[in-house]
Amino acid sequence: MRELNRLGITSAIDAGGGFQNYPDDYQIIDTLAREGKLTVRIAYNLFTQNSGRELDDFKAWTQTVKPGQGDAETKGMYRHNGAGEMLVFSAADFEDFKEPRPDLPDALEDQLYGVVKHLAENRWPFRIHGTYDESISRFLDVFERVNAEVPFDGLHWFIDHAETITQRNIDRIQALGGGIAVQHRMAYQGEAFVARYGSKAAEETPPIRRMLDTGVPVGMGSDATRVASYNPWVGIYWLVTGKTLSGLRLYPPNSRLDRESAVRLFTEGSSWFSTETGKKGALKVGQYADFTVLPRDMMEIPEDELKDLYSVLTVVGGQIVHASEDFKPLAPAPLPISPDWSPVRQFGGYQHRKATRPVTGNAILDAISQHLCACGKACQIHGHAHGGSYASDVPVSSLRDFWGVLGCACWA
Repeated sequence: MRELNRLGITSAIDAGGGFQNYPDDYQIIDTLAREGKLTVRIAYNLFTQNSGRELDDFKAWTQTVKPGQGDAETKGMYRHNGAGEMLVFSAADFEDFKEPRPDLPDALEDQLYGVVKHLAENRWPFRIHGTYDESISRFLDVFERVNAEVPFDGLHWFIDHAETITQRNIDRIQALGGGIAVQHRMAYQGEAFVARYGSKAAEETPPIRRMLDTGVPVGMGSDATRVASYNPWVGIYWLVTGKTLSGLRLYPPNSRLDRESAVRLFTEGSSWFSTETGKKGALKVGQYADFTVLPRDMMEIPEDELKDLYSVLTVVGGQIVHASEDFKPLAPAPLPISPDWSPVRQFGGYQHRKATRPVTGNAILDAISQHLCACGKACQIHGHAHGGSYASDVPVSSLRDFWGVLGCACWA
């Protein structure tokens, strides 16, 4: 969490992910929250882990935990946020644009209907992963059917991702009182999308400007860490420039946002998605005392440098949780890094692209080569021998030069 604070993050919404089972795998976070040791506010959604038994999961959970539970006990640091983003496995359309769009099974509608109706009856907010418009159309068919029987009537629900959503489905979401949570996945996968669907189709992926113009609540996140980085500044760079991390311009000017609007999606915009509108997201009397101080004026720096920003002072609930540079004397005591072989011990976490660091000893070799290699594949530069390459006598004075501006393909 200190690494998130170093990037200026004060709140996160957890969509559950794979293999985190409630309540067993949540005990450590619950304990930290009750002991006042969290430094990032967490609103957590419950993500079913049991294909074919999804409704059983939600029936059990609606009897044991209520939306918003945890607020009073943890002073807003840890709270339950509803269901999703996996509601039923038959509705899972993955987001790998190197692969064709999946055709979802015929069982989707009946299975999703049972879960969503149960959630609506119990007034549980919910979210659902939906990458493609074709999938979202089928989800909305189900939601409209449930709403006719059990009115949503202000219940918070939303679609996650929505890269190829059409105006027709944006209008349907608005009519049902829903929202859309978007992420900067295209900053990482834009080239793959263009290769499969073409540059014209990529110009509004997702169509954030049209969502905002329609009046649908829109919040910005990361979908970290499975398909993108947790770094919010990469997301702001993507919203403002319309470019991928490798520099491919995806979006024309009318599909991009100004800097203030981009920040607002991460702050006020996203507060709606944790049902905390008016509690956080703005520097106002009565809202949480959460804020970040940047080392440079983000409104003035070149737009390509937005992705390199970080925090020099992060405050959560009025308490300093990160301080560096001019504010370093105010920094809380560092936490021990675990495991002890983590590269973070050597290199300090998320790297600044312009930072240089002398090559000394076998730091990379010790941190990586003597432990499991995390590479997805070998690359033409280093193979899998990253530690040996780094520890050699190659005349390199910085990590950026060694790995390349964008990094090698080892980690793809």
